[in-house]
Amino acid sequence: MDHEQQFLQLSAKLFQLLEKVPKGEERDTFLQELDRQLDQRGKVLALLQDEGFKINPENKVHAIFIELDRGIRERLETVMQEVKSDMKTLQTAKKKEKQYINPYSSVRVMDGKYYDKKK
Repeated sequence: MDHEQQFLQLSAKLFQLLEKVPKGEERDTFLQELDRQLDQRGKVLALLQDEGFKINPENKVHAIFIELDRGIRERLETVMQEVKSDMKTLQTAKKKEKQYINPYSSVRVMDGKYYDKKK
């Protein structure tokens, strides 16, 4: 199989994987699979670039490459936004939990220090 067909198959497979982003525990395996497929696709893309591959938008297969890549980028952006949102929520929850355990940790007091101006 030539590298163009392999790249097309990997891109289509990645596009299908990104169709539905799972929540919770399933997302860890999803992200591992996503990383694995992105690595495979990157390796094939590197092989294509080594061969001097150039995109020709008039070629049907190359037009499919462009459309798939655009869709993959959009869906990856959505996944990134969801992960960032969850990380922000998690950090906020950790901060609130810390504040609940020790509510006075952020208060700066000069307790126990007296300044005597009398001589």
